[in-house]
Amino acid sequence: MAAALAPSCAACGRPLDAPSGGCICPLCWGAVGPVPPLPWTDADITIGCAGGHYEGALRDIIHAFKYEGRRSLATPLARLMRKAGTALLHDADCVVPVPLHPLRRLTRGFNQAADLALALERPVVHALWRARATPSQMALPARSRRTNVRDAFILSPLIDCAAAPIRDSIVVLIDDVRTTGATLNACATVLKAAGAREVRALTIAIA
Repeated sequence: MAAALAPSCAACGRPLDAPSGGCICPLCWGAVGPVPPLPWTDADITIGCAGGHYEGALRDIIHAFKYEGRRSLATPLARLMRKAGTALLHDADCVVPVPLHPLRRLTRGFNQAADLALALERPVVHALWRARATPSQMALPARSRRTNVRDAFILSPLIDCAAAPIRDSIVVLIDDVRTTGATLNACATVLKAAGAREVRALTIAIA
């Protein structure tokens, strides 16, 4: 007789008591702590928030989401972001996901920032394109990250800023992890140049 093995938590590997409730166990979700709003040093972003620190269980959950294709995690992770970023989102006109370069998007199969943006229950505008491929920010020292993403983003030629909710609007940038903020800053510069009145940033985690 074959034994049936219970699915395991995508973060910690323990057997799931209720697999129908998701691929992460309650113990891992319970280990995620809130992060207060943190100041932003770049003039193009007024404020940033994150759902938790990029460590422990939350780091493992994000890795399962991004690198193991557990796209169902977008919904509970967006719920975490909404809770942390209530003040950022309540009067925002739209959310804008940080784009992936087409080659990385093809390799991964999805853009995690776009999945999160769609689950935030705010209008989503794909206002940005990644104009050139760049090495992963995580692999670079802090001083190299700003140079790495310089001129990497452009305004999407597929949108008309006069018609889309960018010009004179409050825009919230969406990404998975904020480290130095260089990627978000580079995106904000493009949005401000397109006429955004204010740019904010919301991520799952902060490193």
